[in-house]
Amino acid sequence: MTGRAKKLLSYLFKLGILVLAAWFIYHSYLKNHDNIHKFEKLVDHVTYNKVVITMVCVVLLMIVNWVLESLKWWHLTRKLAPMSVWRAIESVFCGLTWAVFTPNRIGEYGGRVMFLPNRKRIHGVFAMAVGSFGQNVITNVLGAGAAIWFLFKFLDLNTWWMIGIVVVNVGFMAIMLTFYFNIKWMVSLLNRVKFLHKFHRFFDIMGKYKTGELLNIMWFCLARFCTFTFQYYLIIHLLIPEIPLYEMSLLMFLFFFIQSAIPSLDIFDIGVRGITADKLFSYVTDQHIAIIVAVSLIYIINLIIPAILGSVFVFKLKFFDRTA
Repeated sequence: MTGRAKKLLSYLFKLGILVLAAWFIYHSYLKNHDNIHKFEKLVDHVTYNKVVITMVCVVLLMIVNWVLESLKWWHLTRKLAPMSVWRAIESVFCGLTWAVFTPNRIGEYGGRVMFLPNRKRIHGVFAMAVGSFGQNVITNVLGAGAAIWFLFKFLDLNTWWMIGIVVVNVGFMAIMLTFYFNIKWMVSLLNRVKFLHKFHRFFDIMGKYKTGELLNIMWFCLARFCTFTFQYYLIIHLLIPEIPLYEMSLLMFLFFFIQSAIPSLDIFDIGVRGITADKLFSYVTDQHIAIIVAVSLIYIINLIIPAILGSVFVFKLKFFDRTA
């Protein structure tokens, strides 16, 4: 199969997922007049001022979220080629522009590292991998903890099943944290793979981060996690204020956990996210459309708008820069 045929097949697959998700949402929620009536009744109680204040806060938190990510990236690149905080911000937003058009947001790596000197760009990919690993650790550890709460609260499992699930999840959380703070172990394992051995000088970049530096990176990851969780809380609370804060937060932790395990379809991802969130929140509310609207809004604000803004910085890239 030629490269062009593979690209066409990939786009058709994504389009198929988008159509399937849209069809499912329409037939499950929008075609159901009861759901629409509930949503209309819900919206009637939301004042204009509340909507404006909430959306302004959510947009400001979007900026906070990506500034935190930029500071994390700036911190990670200090071992490679020091850059200004503003340049780190430019590279992060540029990466987001690339991310929305590539599978699993892989283009985000390319967009960012192009702001590094030519000889440091591959190293930058592995430095960024450390930051991504830290974010995944936060998502998986808190998500696994939320999964235990969810199973205990909403599913009627027998004692032995619950004990087994708790043991597996706690073990998973411990392994994630252990490997992150001992990232040299992972580097050592990768270096033992024969066909990867020629890349050892790049893997070794990851092993250069000390425990204190990894902890600092983890704080950035946790701050980001809290930021976008609060964004979801603001919008969901605006629409469905009766859901308690702790339940909403734990369901969001589990939602992020599940989303991290699902291959990202980037710009086609809204429908899949909406369906996943609705299935989780159906245990605490019957406002299906409100949940889908909330998740879709956050996706657009957090990813699509920054990607549009990042397109400005694409023109600053130097693809053929040969400087060291």
